[in-house]
Amino acid sequence: MNTESRAELTLRGSILGVLITVVFTAANVYFGLKAGLTFATSIPAAVISMAVLRGFRDVTIQENNIVQTVASAAGTLSSIIFVLPGMVMIGWWSEFPYLASVAICAFGGTLGVMYSIPLRRALLAQPDLPFPEGVACAEVLKVGGGGHAEGVAESRAGLYALLRGSVVSGAFALITATRIFASDVVSTFRVGERGVSGFDLLLSFALFGIGHLVGLWVGVAMLVGALIAWVWAVPHFAALSPAAANLTDAALGALAHDTWSHKVRFVGAGTIGIAAIWTLAKLAKPVAGGLRSAMVAARTRAEGNAALLPRTEQDIPIGLVGLVSLLCVLPVGVLLADFASRSGLGDHLMFLVV
Repeated sequence: MNTESRAELTLRGSILGVLITVVFTAANVYFGLKAGLTFATSIPAAVISMAVLRGFRDVTIQENNIVQTVASAAGTLSSIIFVLPGMVMIGWWSEFPYLASVAICAFGGTLGVMYSIPLRRALLAQPDLPFPEGVACAEVLKVGGGGHAEGVAESRAGLYALLRGSVVSGAFALITATRIFASDVVSTFRVGERGVSGFDLLLSFALFGIGHLVGLWVGVAMLVGALIAWVWAVPHFAALSPAAANLTDAALGALAHDTWSHKVRFVGAGTIGIAAIWTLAKLAKPVAGGLRSAMVAARTRAEGNAALLPRTEQDIPIGLVGLVSLLCVLPVGVLLADFASRSGLGDHLMFLVV
């Protein structure tokens, strides 16, 4: 049965969500290129939304939820930095063509929204998963959007914390830019007779903030990866290089960076690839179940019993999802054909398009 209708998707909420998305996407792109990871934006977006919309009498927790949902797209939009730069790195692009890049983002984003309909049931509604960030965001919304004095104080304190952190981080960046003191230390050294390794220690308040958002175990995983790379992999592969036979102190940095760039980091790329394939394999059964549930909901709606569906089951009809997905196939095929013709892959054009 339906619950009481409350303001949810509003013009002011959409505009605020878009503005937050623009700012957070720019920040995510910067830190993604700098640190190799992006941060989720739901919690800070929820805090900002509650503080900004607090002045409206008719604001609801659902409206704040829409704002943070729109702003959470910043984390996915910024993931373009993990795809398009690869085209330049492998030499198939010499620059970033604007129209092609926009088209890739537009059609990829549309397909992502369409795929999220059946995936919502498979990944959120059916499995019993903790989702600590989602739970934390929900608690932030409930505490700050409850209308009590405590909630008002919590949302105001959260906004002030964001502002103070921004000021401190900006001041530190300004001080290091003027070279009053250094923010990073870089060094390379020998390991045994032929091996070489090094370290690059960077102090940044922005990275402290990212660490706070992504959590302890993500940081531990990155630390373990760095130790494997620079304590074992770089010295090992550097020692096997012919350049290590007559290695001079001046060439230590070049050999370490070359070893990491051309050998070690591909180990990480392979790990990511295997994890992606494994995840897709595990998703096959839940996605099929999600599609069945979506079809049942569509049948109920077609029979005129939409009012019997819970409010959380009021999805975009699965037929419309399939139609939009099919309409995206043609432009995606055109993009692939254009890419193949420009990249010298004309002989494989049919395989790529299919």
